[in-house]
Amino acid sequence: MIVCLCHRVSDRDIRHAVDAGIRNFELLQDETRVASACGCCHDCAREVFDVAVGSKQGCPGLCHVDVAGGSERKVVPLSLA
Repeated sequence: MIVCLCHRVSDRDIRHAVDAGIRNFELLQDETRVASACGCCHDCAREVFDVAVGSKQGCPGLCHVDVAGGSERKVVPLSLA
């Protein structure tokens, strides 16, 4: 899917940039020019980028936390700060 119409940047282009090691949105903008013209695609581009980076870090946003005093495990959703 085309994310940025102004510069014809696709979701695949964003994922390829992440595969190549880009982990900073501003660097992605420098490399692809995504969200650097009219800005209408910024939120979508950022979401595609964040999901791609998250998949490389191996954490889908949920972490397992040991409960003190027992062996029970709970899944605790973490909010992004």
